[in-house]
Amino acid sequence: MAGQIVVAVDGSNPATAALEWAADDARRRGAALRIVHVREPWAHEYPFHAVEGFAQSYSEFCEGVLAAAAARAREIAPGLETTTELVEGTVVETLRTGSAGADALVVGSRGMGGFSGLVLGSVGLGLAGHAEVPVVVVRKPHRDEYHEVVVGFDGSPHSEAALQFAFEEARARHGRVHAVYAWEMPMFSPFAVGYGTALQEIFDNECRAARLRLAPWRDKHPDVPLVESAVCGHPVPALAEASLVADLVVVGSRGLGGVRGALIGSVSHAVLHRAHCPVAVVPPRDGER
Repeated sequence: MAGQIVVAVDGSNPATAALEWAADDARRRGAALRIVHVREPWAHEYPFHAVEGFAQSYSEFCEGVLAAAAARAREIAPGLETTTELVEGTVVETLRTGSAGADALVVGSRGMGGFSGLVLGSVGLGLAGHAEVPVVVVRKPHRDEYHEVVVGFDGSPHSEAALQFAFEEARARHGRVHAVYAWEMPMFSPFAVGYGTALQEIFDNECRAARLRLAPWRDKHPDVPLVESAVCGHPVPALAEASLVADLVVVGSRGLGGVRGALIGSVSHAVLHRAHCPVAVVPPRDGER
């Protein structure tokens, strides 16, 4: 396995957690690591641009952020091919265009300007669903290893792209894929005749549908164990619960219920806020946007 993992850093704790995750992921994949710091001069220099020596001090700060990040990456993965890059522009757009062609773009859940009470900052939310590559949002250091990658699957092209990424991550971690297949029960009158029988029949049919839709993936990736959970209910609580014992949760940017034209669906958005481990939001494959 080869390729490149791009990670954005700004010196904040969430960005450091993202760097550590990205370095470890690149090591597992046998990929290179590119560490990027985006400088927004119009945001940071005003009203300090007139202060003597500010520009030089700020440049030194940016270079220091990159140097510290590279040193930390080498501690985590000695021998890892690592490069650093200082670029100027708006953060979301610069990272979106600069990560094209990478295997993944990794960001922290919040940056230095984030409010402490926020679970997800504007950069992570702005990139998820907008970038052309999978975006991994890391909230905090994730020390435990469960050797399990959870993926939300509903049979849509978006979820198939997510499933492919989940297999790649599970293979790199010598773990398994746990596909969560959720559906919501249609409304019945509680006084309907055969209510219990109908519910059981629907449950059996949905479980069968999950197995049939996932069968080709077992054949495609025979070296990676695949287990599925058919859940009657909204997918977000099911994925959030599964994330308690997962190394990563993977979701498509939109699912079957996605609003056409929306860049990130309600399920992906909610999982980013509620998961207990890093979350990867995977865009559709070429031609399926």
